[in-house]
Amino acid sequence: MDDTLKSVLTRIADALERLAPPPKVPPAFEGGRLFRHDPVTGAFHPAPDYLLPLDSLVGVDRQKARFLENLERFSRGLPSNHALLWGVRGTGKSSLTKAAFMELSRKFDDLKLVEVDRDEVTALPGLFDVLRARGERFVVLCDDLSFEEGAAAAKALKSALEGGVSGPPANVLFVATSNRRHLMPRSNTEDRGLVASAEDAEEEVSVSDRFGLWVGFPPMDQATYLEAVNGYAEKFGLSDPDLERRALQWAQLRGSRSGRVAYQFIRDLAGEQGKSLPM
Repeated sequence: MDDTLKSVLTRIADALERLAPPPKVPPAFEGGRLFRHDPVTGAFHPAPDYLLPLDSLVGVDRQKARFLENLERFSRGLPSNHALLWGVRGTGKSSLTKAAFMELSRKFDDLKLVEVDRDEVTALPGLFDVLRARGERFVVLCDDLSFEEGAAAAKALKSALEGGVSGPPANVLFVATSNRRHLMPRSNTEDRGLVASAEDAEEEVSVSDRFGLWVGFPPMDQATYLEAVNGYAEKFGLSDPDLERRALQWAQLRGSRSGRVAYQFIRDLAGEQGKSLPM
């Protein structure tokens, strides 16, 4: 082989190597309790602990008790159900999931939480296969899940939850939060024919049926909103003679009442008074 041909082949080999996908990173969970999954490299990136205590979430006592009971059963290796937390925005679905996890992870050292992006739902079957081989127990959280692009993602999620011939991993609990009870797209018929849209709708509704536990978060009324504001103020040592009036004005400016809006008001009040908060 002459030098010219050898040089060309070397350049081709280098180019192919650059185009090849990066090697998968072996999973490691010693660096924390919360992780973000990168579906491209397979890496699990540790995230800081979630600092908001579970008892700080007010106005969702029923939802808190039901979810915590299911999560503790899973943590103990007892039968439990994949959970769908659905309802209006800002009512504490994601906060409840992470705060409940943090509380139980202090009792169960092998409990880990892996957060996945909703746009990477199609990678869930492969992720579940990786976690299946591990000794830890995993809560896999997908926040704000919905299916905007037809049934492909819905099929992938259903496949992950059913687990094929091997069954779903016994050491994985999947938790999704969504503003929609059936994870449906906002418009199911604008761009597709009626038959295809109906088939997609059936596929997506069948996915929500795979969640054994549904926890609903209804809109927050004024009394519950003020309970949340007063609860946060008491917990963080904040006071104001016009606390409730100011909190209601804050909600009016936001156009909604929710736990998120209550906490945002408390953050503003804490900043005004020169006090720090957990997050």
